[in-house]
Formats: sequence, C-alpha cells, structure tokens
Amino acid sequence: MNRADVPGFSGPPTLPRHDISQDHRTMTIPQSPAQSPDFAAFAQAVRGARTCRRFRESAAVSLAMLQALVDTARVCPSGANRQPLRYAACVDPVRNAAVFPHLRWAAYLKDWGGPLPGERPAAYIAVLCDKKGSPTPEIDLGIAAQTIQLGAHALGLGCCMIGAFDRDGVRAALGLDTPDFAELDLVLVLALGVPAETRVLDAVGDDGDIRYHRDADGAHHVPKRSLSSVLLLAHGGGDVLTE
Repeated sequence: MNRADVPGFSGPPTLPRHDISQDHRTMTIPQSPAQSPDFAAFAQAVRGARTCRRFRESAAVSLAMLQALVDTARVCPSGANRQPLRYAACVDPVRNAAVFPHLRWAAYLKDWGGPLPGERPAAYIAVLCDKKGSPTPEIDLGIAAQTIQLGAHALGLGCCMIGAFDRDGVRAALGLDTPDFAELDLVLVLALGVPAETRVLDAVGDDGDIRYHRDADGAHHVPKRSLSSVLLLAHGGGDVLTE
C-alpha cells in the first residue's frame, strides 16, 4: 500500500535545508537542565516510554500512525549514512493473529506466557536490515527502535521491542518470505497498542537484582541503576545533579 492510499496520512513534512529549531548563531544554551522546559519534557517522555506487554487489543491503531513513526525513524542518524533499515507495518487483525504465536514475551516472568486474548498488540512494525550495507547495523537499529518507542509514547501508545521470535514464522505471517526480501535480515519486531498495564521505574536494590517483576496489583516494576553507578567520571566544575 502506498502512502497516498492511507487515510489520514498526508505525507512527510518538507524539511528545510537546515533542519534546526533555532538559528545556531543566536540560540541560547541553558547552563542547567532545570532552565530548560524542553529538556524536562524530553526526560519525562523517556521515563514514560517504558516497555509495554499488555494492551487494549480492541483499541485500533491506524496505519497512518505507524507510517508516521517510520517516517520519523527514517531521518535518524545512521552509520556512514548508509540507512540500511527497512520496515513492514501491520494493523490487520488476521495478520496480527498470525504473527503473535511466533513471539516470545518477558523472559524474567517465568510463570507468564504472554498477553491473553484481548491484551495482545493491535499493531506491529517489523524492522529489517541489509547488514551488508552498513558498518554499524546494531547501532542504527537501537537508534531507530528507541525513536519509534518515544514516538509511540507521544501518540498515546505502548511499545514492546521484541528480539526473541521465530523469524521464519514472522516473515511468513507478514508476507516477507518472498525473494523480494531475501537479502534483508528480520532483526526486530515492535509490538504496539494502547497500554493496558501500569509500569513503574524502581531503583536497583542493595542485592543488585535488575530483573523486572509484577506486584500483587499487576503493576510492572523495572529496576534501574542509579546515576552515580553508571556515570563513572565527571571532569570539570559547575552544577551537579543530585539523585
């Protein structure tokens, strides 16, 4: 399907020759993150865009939304500007049902087999890569996947990056098992939909356990290391953040 065939999708914006939000000769750089409401909003978006594994399956996601996410990801930085990534988007319930059995969910939740009917993704974006055409395919993939997840959050959607799946099964379900796509590796599946679970960021405890878990109310808890444990060196003066 071409972009022109997707209702509600008017095509990508026309990029100016110098695609910056301010003139670099006059823009003012804040001396502290506290002085930048834009950074505060960005940091909040990163914290809010947590992996989501349960969705409101009945809440439809439009193909135009997936097109917009891919259109945003395609302008991300790319090693040597090779741009090796390609995408397949799906909101078709029949194909979605064919994709789902080939996915593996939440390795740390040993007693959970994945989302139940009614909780499953309403949309998928499969990411493919011509690894022969890029010196840094894994880096490109991470940049694009995080961009899509942040974009999904901005659209009110949850997203789960899935790297454990039956590649042949997903290829067949999405129609990617033809000679036209033989030179592309299927490297990631992004499951999307309206979130149906609460996700909470926690500090890693004294025991160092980083495994995510669910509490008695079903909220999904994700331990994260502290700033002081990951920022090993900070040379120079000026304001410092407190945890």
